Amino acid sequence: MASTDERRFEVLRAIVADYVSTKEPVGSKALVERHNLGVSSATVRNDMAVLEAEGYIAQPHTSSGRVPTDKGYRQFVDRIAEVKPLSTAERRAILEFLETGVDLDDVLRRGVRLLAQLTRQVAIVQYPSLSASSVRHLEIVPLTPARLLLVVITDTGRVDQRIVELGDVISDEDLSGLRNLLGGALEGKRLAAASHAVAALADDAPPQLRDAVIRAATVLVETLVEHPEDRLVLGGTANLTRNAADFEALPGFPGSLRSVLEALEEQVVVLKLLAAAQQPGTVTVRIGEETQVEEMRGTSMVTTGYGLSTVLGGMGVLGPTRMDYPGTIASVATVAKYIGEVLAGR
Repeated sequence: MASTDERRFEVLRAIVADYVSTKEPVGSKALVERHNLGVSSATVRNDMAVLEAEGYIAQPHTSSGRVPTDKGYRQFVDRIAEVKPLSTAERRAILEFLETGVDLDDVLRRGVRLLAQLTRQVAIVQYPSLSASSVRHLEIVPLTPARLLLVVITDTGRVDQRIVELGDVISDEDLSGLRNLLGGALEGKRLAAASHAVAALADDAPPQLRDAVIRAATVLVETLVEHPEDRLVLGGTANLTRNAADFEALPGFPGSLRSVLEALEEQVVVLKLLAAAQQPGTVTVRIGEETQVEEMRGTSMVTTGYGLSTVLGGMGVLGPTRMDYPGTIASVATVAKYIGEVLAGR
C-alpha cells in the first residue's frame, strides 16, 4: 500500500480508537492533539475527506466530527496486526474458574459469565450439538426396588439424569441384565444411532426384562433426542442497555435496541450466525450488515468454535459495532480455548 494510503489508514485507526473510547464523533483537531500522526491538521482534514468519500467514515450530524462506518470497521479489523493477548494471570483465573464447573451446563454458564464480564457485551455459547455426540457411559442406579435413576454421559461432557418408574420390583440379577442390555445398545454410539438401537431392544429382550426395557427405553429415547430450545446460553444481555444509543447512531439505520433484543430471542437467528464458527482458534467477525439480519444491522458478532480436535459448538459475543475489537477477539479466543480444554479433560 502506498505511503498516502498507509497514512490514511492510520487516521482511520485513530478515529476508530477515539470513537470506541469516547462515543463522540471525532474531529481533525482532536486527532492531531491525541495521536502522533506526524502531519498537519489540514492534511488530516484532507485525509478524512477522502475516507468519507470512500465510505470508511461518516458525519452523523452537520458540523460534527466523523464516526467509522461498517466499511471502516471492516478495514480496521482486517488490518489488526496484533491482538493483545490476555495476561498470564487473567488466563490462569479463567482456566481455574472454568475447571471448577461441576458439569457441562455449569462450565458453559461460567464461560458465558466470564465472556460477558471481560467484554462488557452479550455473550453467547451453543451447547454441543447432540448429533455430533456419542454416549460415553450409561449408569443405572436403583433408588428403590421399583424406581431407577438413569444417568447418560456423552463424550462432550453432557450429563442427563432421568427417573424410570418400573411396574414391579426388580431383582439384583435382572438389574444387572438390564444394565448390560441398555449399556451394550448405547455406549459408543452417536446419539441418533443410540436412540434407534435402544428403541429396538424390547423385541429381543428376555421376557422377564421386557417391561423394564420398554419403560427405560421410552425415557432414554426422550433423553437422546435433541431439543433446540436447549441449544443456547446467553449472558450479559443487560450490557446492551449501556449502549442503546449506538444502535441508532447512523442516519438511515432502521433498527433499535428493542429489535436487537427481539432478534436475540429468536435462537434460530443466533444459531445461524454461529454456524460459520467451525474451526477452533479461528475467530470470525461480522460487522453490521454482514450479519444479514435486518434487526441486527447495528451490531457486530465476534465468534469462534470451541473444542479441541472436534468443534463441539460455537460461542462469541454480540454488541454494537462500536466495540473494542482487539480486546474482544482476544477474550473470545481465550475463553473458547479453555472451555475446549476443560471439556476434553472430563
